[in-house]
Amino acid sequence: MLENNDLEVLETLVEWMLEKKKVWLATVTKTWGSSPRPIGSTFCCNEDGKTMGSLSGGCVEEDLVDKIIGKQVADIEPEVILYGKSKEESDRFGLPCGGQLEVVIEPQFNERNLKAFLHTRDQLKKRLCVLKTTDLKSGEVKTEIKNRFSELELLEENQKVLKHTLGPRFQLFLIGAGQVSQYLAQIAKMLDYHVLVCDPREDMIEQFKVEGVQLISGMPDDAINRYVKDEMSAIVALTHDPRIDDMGLMQALKTSAFFIGAMGSKKTSEKRRERLMQLDLSKAEIDRLHAPVGLPIGSKTPSEIAISIIAQLSSIRNQSKSIENKERHSRRSEPI
Repeated sequence: MLENNDLEVLETLVEWMLEKKKVWLATVTKTWGSSPRPIGSTFCCNEDGKTMGSLSGGCVEEDLVDKIIGKQVADIEPEVILYGKSKEESDRFGLPCGGQLEVVIEPQFNERNLKAFLHTRDQLKKRLCVLKTTDLKSGEVKTEIKNRFSELELLEENQKVLKHTLGPRFQLFLIGAGQVSQYLAQIAKMLDYHVLVCDPREDMIEQFKVEGVQLISGMPDDAINRYVKDEMSAIVALTHDPRIDDMGLMQALKTSAFFIGAMGSKKTSEKRRERLMQLDLSKAEIDRLHAPVGLPIGSKTPSEIAISIIAQLSSIRNQSKSIENKERHSRRSEPI
């Protein structure tokens, strides 16, 4: 999912380039541990120290601007830097749970790439996906329209190249970092979901080893309120702990997420609905809950449960897409 502030970063970057300012674009290319911002998050600054966007929500941005203005990094060509090399550095930069952050900084000192950024900005406004390819040796940026979102890639074999797709993206918010979540996250990533995993149990977050997943250590209701902004999100509760799941579902059922589900037996699901009725939720809101979550394929193992859940998600997502296409075709067929 393209976040509003990512589009704001591109619009600000273009504005500064048109004003002939020296500007830098920074992109999160890899994270380790709990991460406040996902891979692909962008940030820009200009020679006057003005900024737009966010990389960490901590002190990383301030330090990066100081290094850029002080000509310590990316003074001539793009550069890759790592934050959080030690626990002390993670603490100093406000990176949670000993997290690390890899960032690519691209200097934009002339109009060579202006056309590419203008093209990207204009296509994103139309909610189209654009693949931005940067040669990290020369700094040259090329763009092309894509049919779908794809994972960010930082290639370092023959020449360093950053491939970053920008545009609308579905996201899957998982409550709980258990075994089912790990299988579900792996499959969802193959289907181009941005996956967020939230768990207040720090030991569970630390054991979660699926790469490219945004890990959030905290209560799910707070995290859902922060990260779930539109109908391109799906939320699934998987902890079996009502103290965690119910708090997340209470907030989830008030969002515009296209899918909300919870793992558990039919008996467990009925008890959950009874509890939710006591939490100031309407019957209409509770009726949005898919519980037990997943298609009835006789799943028993964690991997089978994950398959049943992603199959249900795909079915509902594709039905919505089919309805949207029919409505679009109907509108085009109407006489003017």
